[in-house]
Amino acid sequence: MSDDQDKDSKTEDPTDKKIRDAVEKGNVPVSREVAIFASSLAFYIYIVFFLPDGIIHLGETLKDLFEQPDEWRLGTASDVVSLFVYLGWAAAGLLIPVFTLFILAGLVASFGQNMPQFVLERIRPQANRISLSKGWNRIFSSSGMVEFGKSLFKIVIVAAIIIAALRQDYFSTLDAMFSDPETIFTRMASVIRKIMVIILFATGLLAAIDLFWTRYHWFDQLKMTKQEIKDEYKQSQGDPIIKSRQRSIARDRARRRMIANVPRATLVITNPTHYAVALRYERSENDAPVVVAKGQDLVALKIREIAQEHDIPIFEDPPLARSMFAQVSVDSVIPSVFYKAVAELVHRVYVRQNQKRRVPKAR
Repeated sequence: MSDDQDKDSKTEDPTDKKIRDAVEKGNVPVSREVAIFASSLAFYIYIVFFLPDGIIHLGETLKDLFEQPDEWRLGTASDVVSLFVYLGWAAAGLLIPVFTLFILAGLVASFGQNMPQFVLERIRPQANRISLSKGWNRIFSSSGMVEFGKSLFKIVIVAAIIIAALRQDYFSTLDAMFSDPETIFTRMASVIRKIMVIILFATGLLAAIDLFWTRYHWFDQLKMTKQEIKDEYKQSQGDPIIKSRQRSIARDRARRRMIANVPRATLVITNPTHYAVALRYERSENDAPVVVAKGQDLVALKIREIAQEHDIPIFEDPPLARSMFAQVSVDSVIPSVFYKAVAELVHRVYVRQNQKRRVPKAR
C-alpha cells in the first residue's frame, strides 16, 4: 500500500540531474523488440542476397558427395578429417555472412537506442535480484504484463499468420523433399523468405510500439515527488537558510569595506538623514567623481558621523542624494547627468580648502 501511495505522489517530471544520474548508473530505456526486429531484418537480407548463392554452392558440394561417393576415400582418419574440412568450408561460406549480419544488426540496434557505456553498477551483485517476493512483484507488475502480452503476440498471433500463409505450400514442400538437393534448398529458401516477411511485419510493428512504451515507462519510473525536487534543489543550490546567511555575511563585509573608504571621500551629499553618498574626486585618479560609499538610515548616519570626524564637507541636497543613491553603485564613476551639480559642490570644497590655507597660523 505504501508503494502505491509513493508512486501516486510522484507526479513531477524528473529533473535533468535525475535523468543524468540514471544514465550514469546504466538505467536507460532499452527495447528488446528493436533488437529482435534488427536480427529478423538481418536474416531476411541474408536469405535474399546471400542464401541463394550459398545454397547453390552447398548443393553442388553435396551433389558431388552423394552422386560420386567412390571418389571420397574414407580408409584412414586423415581421409575423414579431409572430408569434414571440405564440408566445413562449404558450410562456412553459407553461415559466415549470416553471423556477420547478426552482429552488425545487434550493434546498430544497441547504438541506435543508447550510446554504449561501461557501468559497474549493472553487474554488481544485488540481493534484491534473487528475492522471491520482489521477483513475483516484477512478474505481475505492469511491465511484466506488457512483456507477457508481447510474448503472447509473438507466439500465438505470428504463428497463426504463418500457418495461414503457408497452408497452400504444404504439399509442394513435401514433394520438394524427395527431389534433388538443389531443389530442396531452393524450395526451403522460398518458404523461409515468405515466413520472414510475415515475421518482419509483426516484429516491426511490435518494435515500434515497444520502443515508445519502453521510453514512456522509463520516464514514468523516474518521476519525482515535490519533496524530492526540493531536496535535490537544496543539494545542488545549497540550503536556502545557509545561502541567506552567506549573503548576509557578504553584505556585512561589503558594508565594512565601504565604511572604511569614507575617510578618503572628498565630500558627502545627504538627504539630510535618510540618505548619504560619499564622493571622491582627485584629478590624478579619475576624470569624474567616484562614489566610494552610500547608504540609508543607519548606514547614512554612520557615513555622516565618520565624515564629521575626518572634517569632510557635508552638503544637504535631498533630490541629488536620492537620485545618486538610486542610480550609482559603489566604486562607480557618476553619470554625466550629475556632472554640473557635483561640480558646483566640488568647487565649493576647493574654495573652502583654499580659504583655510590662507588663514595665518596663530603665533
